[in-house]
Amino acid sequence: MMYLFGASGHGKVVKEVLDSKNVKVDAFIDDKPLKKEQLGVSVVSSSQIGSIINDQVIISIGNNLIRKDLSKKITANFSIAKHKEATVSKTVEIKGGTVIMAGAVINAETKIGKHCIINSNAVVEHDCILGDYVHISPNATITGNTIIGEGTHVGTGATVIPNIVIGKWVTIGAGAVIIKDIPDYAVVVGNPGKIIKYKKENE
Repeated sequence: MMYLFGASGHGKVVKEVLDSKNVKVDAFIDDKPLKKEQLGVSVVSSSQIGSIINDQVIISIGNNLIRKDLSKKITANFSIAKHKEATVSKTVEIKGGTVIMAGAVINAETKIGKHCIINSNAVVEHDCILGDYVHISPNATITGNTIIGEGTHVGTGATVIPNIVIGKWVTIGAGAVIIKDIPDYAVVVGNPGKIIKYKKENE
């Protein structure tokens, strides 16, 4: 059985990623559902499903922190969803729970952590390392030898030049251009990217 945990808009996209590979989604699991059905698939509560320990699951929620919290509470086999129109080198390492959208490109020897989102038309170049729960938004470009820490969100259309180290739980704004290392919990906007504030842990 294949379940998507979270019947959000992001869940719709994850379902269609799986559809592209002819992987059937048996149900969305959502304990605060807004509807009983989504894209022709039933939306049910976790109590209706019972144990999913032997089933395939993807946490289909866009918020990185929520995805992390749920991943610690759910016991299941976390699948990888890769759209058939994504281009992923055979030398890339991808951990469970990660979703790769249509048009994404991930190049040689890159390592992608658990429960990441590589969104539509994002590019992650060679020899990058992405920590767990990272989200690379549509049309963002991560160039070679970049390291990105746990939970960081790179905004739509942002660009990171080569050999940059970005800390954990950083937020990089849409269209930002990152030309120097970024510390943990920073919020960065602009071209070139500037730190405008720091988030608190778990914010």
